[in-house]
Amino acid sequence: MYVQQLIDELGKHKVSQNETELMKHSKDESIHAAVKPEIVCFPETKDDVATILEVASVHLIPVTPFGAGSGLEGQAIPIHRGIVMNFERMNKILDFSPEDMRVTVQSGVTRMQLNRLAAKHGLMFSVDPGADAMIGGMVATNASGTTAVRYGAMRDQLLDLEVVLADGTIFHTGTMAKKSSSGYHLTGLFAGSEGTLGIITEVTLKLHSIPEYSMLARCTFDSLDMCAAAAQKMLQSGIQVLRMELIDAASIQLINHHSGEDFPVGHSLFLEFSGPKNAVDKELRDASELMDGLGAENWIAANDPLQKEVVWKARKELNYAISHLEGMEEIGGDICVPISRMPEMVSTARQYMDGSGLNGAIWGHVGDGNLHTSIMYNPKVKGEFELAEQTNDAIVMHAIQAGGTCTGEHGVGIGKMKFQQAEHGQALEVMKRMKKMYDPKGILNPGKIFVP
Repeated sequence: MYVQQLIDELGKHKVSQNETELMKHSKDESIHAAVKPEIVCFPETKDDVATILEVASVHLIPVTPFGAGSGLEGQAIPIHRGIVMNFERMNKILDFSPEDMRVTVQSGVTRMQLNRLAAKHGLMFSVDPGADAMIGGMVATNASGTTAVRYGAMRDQLLDLEVVLADGTIFHTGTMAKKSSSGYHLTGLFAGSEGTLGIITEVTLKLHSIPEYSMLARCTFDSLDMCAAAAQKMLQSGIQVLRMELIDAASIQLINHHSGEDFPVGHSLFLEFSGPKNAVDKELRDASELMDGLGAENWIAANDPLQKEVVWKARKELNYAISHLEGMEEIGGDICVPISRMPEMVSTARQYMDGSGLNGAIWGHVGDGNLHTSIMYNPKVKGEFELAEQTNDAIVMHAIQAGGTCTGEHGVGIGKMKFQQAEHGQALEVMKRMKKMYDPKGILNPGKIFVP
């Protein structure tokens, strides 16, 4: 009944039950099992979104938002079937104000699409998670990436959101001003809510000037804890970095194998500095002296655009290098801890991996305390999946006990639900009350964030 109503109210071209479409929308890039929805809708306006939600609310049908499908924690998997709402047709730039360094886009606009427009005016959108994700999905998971050490995560870029609630109500969370002390911070609330409180249809973002000059540097260390400690010292020194990535020796080997590069195999820091040329040159000299004093080897610096592109492309493809290991699968985490605890956390993660007897890789946006782990296992070997999961759980719990979080940028989705009580305590009950208030019928992306 509800399917026909959607067809009648939206038009047949915005609704599909094609088997290929259902399969395409059954899974994201996570390890979690695929689930086919009953129907896929392709809204083109906020009114289309409101119509879908009104129909779903009347018939108590689950609704799962779907962006580029690049999520890593199963947020886009419709585990209770129902309706999947794909935002690929909501891809318009609605308002662009270069003089205010501000842009408003529909949720289906992608990161690269936005940057192509901004670059023509000497501006850029700063958040770079690697994948060409949709802006709405990046807001929904509070995504970040390699540049977060300088510019912050997605939540830090937001001025206003247009949100459609479960009953079809449409409202805005903020203003065009760069700051406000008025009312509750609803913008921050919906950032990271993973489609469980409302559906984001428009996003107003801050933009930043493209730096006039940048330099790349990389170096290696004999031990993983020395590498992490050096990153901490870099931050404490006041040297401004655009990117600072820690990549362990195992990950470097994977990068070399996958990309055909020949990086020195060692526990590495990949760094980028940007700004006025004189300032960057000084920061690079200071960084070189600091790293040398901390035992760094194989220091290399370059400003060749092609070389920089090769290095960061190889780094971004590390996930794919791991996922394409023949016969192996992986369980990964993206914990985040206070900067002062990073050397200990890196060392502890490696101890857990080595103690399991399984191969594992460690890398991350060490400049903001965000650490990624991948534990490889053979699904055909009895007990290896369970061992990998136990090892990952131990690493995550250690991060929480260190004052950190189970996820720095990938979100909770399905995979991180089991850690919510340990991380949030009584605050988890407050979150559940908020969910009940915004979505009293429980139709918005059910089965995510909270354990059923």
